[in-house]
Amino acid sequence: MRVWVCAGLLSAVFGVGLAGHRAFAEIDPPRFAAVTPGRPVLVTRDSGAHPAFRTEWWYATGWLTTPDNRPLGFQITFFRSATGHDSADPSAFAPSQLIIAHAALSDPTVGHLLHDQRIAREGFGLAFAKPGNTDVKLDAWTIVRAADGHYDVDVDADGFALRLALTPTQAPLVQGESGYSQKGPRPEQASYYYSEPQLRVTGRVVRRGAGADASKPEVRVDGSAWLDHEWSSTLLDADAVGWDWLGANLADGSALMAFRVRNREGHAMWAHAALRSATGKVTSFDHDQVDFTPLRTWRSPRTNTAYPVSMSVKTGPLTWRLDPLMDDQELDSRQSTGAVYWEGATKVSREGVEVGHAYLELTGYADALRLGGH
Repeated sequence: MRVWVCAGLLSAVFGVGLAGHRAFAEIDPPRFAAVTPGRPVLVTRDSGAHPAFRTEWWYATGWLTTPDNRPLGFQITFFRSATGHDSADPSAFAPSQLIIAHAALSDPTVGHLLHDQRIAREGFGLAFAKPGNTDVKLDAWTIVRAADGHYDVDVDADGFALRLALTPTQAPLVQGESGYSQKGPRPEQASYYYSEPQLRVTGRVVRRGAGADASKPEVRVDGSAWLDHEWSSTLLDADAVGWDWLGANLADGSALMAFRVRNREGHAMWAHAALRSATGKVTSFDHDQVDFTPLRTWRSPRTNTAYPVSMSVKTGPLTWRLDPLMDDQELDSRQSTGAVYWEGATKVSREGVEVGHAYLELTGYADALRLGGH
């Protein structure tokens, strides 16, 4: 659910306010490719970049366990954003594509989120998102999909490093109608979207700085992860202020994705969920079958923002409870995407019994994203 976060990038990179960008776009709108139904998403064809679309990202989150049975959460996201710059500009410095990345580590022994961010123009082999197969690089941060389908993630961030392999154990979960995933009441408010849940994770985590164990700066980890790949050219509806999203790997091998887009009154103006059983059966839930209910809020000591970090989520007849691995998982990305949001490792339970792990994303609580369409 991050397609629209990057709409603030022109402000972050070029110093242009979003309102000014909209006014400019209404005079001479850049031509981006459109998301339409009837174009099936195929991972073998679509895992790479789609530069004709406005925004795209590869988003991996997961729960890790250290040798001493300590839980950690991680997030790594690479964005590609087309600026609408004249494609005929032959300059190697032409800012036609931006590459952005966020990385985060949730460690309850530290008590707050460790995170870092990067942003650069594509070019010179230092920043790119290649078509054809997942191969994204921003300086020393990379995510690459190998021929056998596994992903190698290498991130050397401020205060920590992630060197992880994410290996599929199930087929991809193609979201929506063959990958056409609607995000609002109008057909054009949609993205192409697939997920890879239940990824097996192996690798190493390096911790540096305050709170790090000097005797064990590097630890081996294993666990499970969820990867989303999504691309679109549409911004959120003008009445939307943000969204809540979750991706859950459940202990029985099933996978749950659910989201709602909120309006200014905090009500869902669009919602959807998909539950895939361990045997591969997918059940979809429409707007009136999905409900997010806050159970407990946490207020950030830095931004004074209140986030509903514990939630009850209904998908049809099923009710899921979400509780955070730790409360302080706020990510301030105003230096890259212009947004402040909460994104964290979350426990999933039903009727008091823990049934899996998830990542929960909460946007538009610090400030309304206010990303009206052109």
